Amino acid sequence: MALNIERLESSFSQIRDQGDQFTTHFYANLFADHPKVQPLFAKTNMQRQGKHLFDSLTLVVDNLRNSAVLVSTLKGLGTRHVQYGVLPVHYPMVGGALLKTLSICLGEAWTADVEQAWIEAYGAVTELMLAGADYPAETLTLQ
Repeated sequence: MALNIERLESSFSQIRDQGDQFTTHFYANLFADHPKVQPLFAKTNMQRQGKHLFDSLTLVVDNLRNSAVLVSTLKGLGTRHVQYGVLPVHYPMVGGALLKTLSICLGEAWTADVEQAWIEAYGAVTELMLAGADYPAETLTLQ
């Protein structure tokens, strides 16, 4: 599947300077829709976590034309997320919060075409992160 890089870059450029607002909405959406993930963040500095999230999103968008950087970075991110207690079942939850947050931050610029571009991009990100994750077999069967 080919990503719509132009649409992703264009839509992200509209929120690039809204990092704090974006992450505030993102975590509010994630915790409201999926309160069971909140314990994963119990000992987390949420301001720093929000910065990491937005920096990661920026890195992805900035490197859409550089697959080597994306593959390496996202596989490494997937590996680290296993250590944080993130399971494959959490990825759709995060994806839903991401899409909801993008729709809030983009407002009228959030069109069906933009939404589809982000759905496809998040699918690709998830695939790469999961490829880097080495889940113990017993963890996968507990879902």
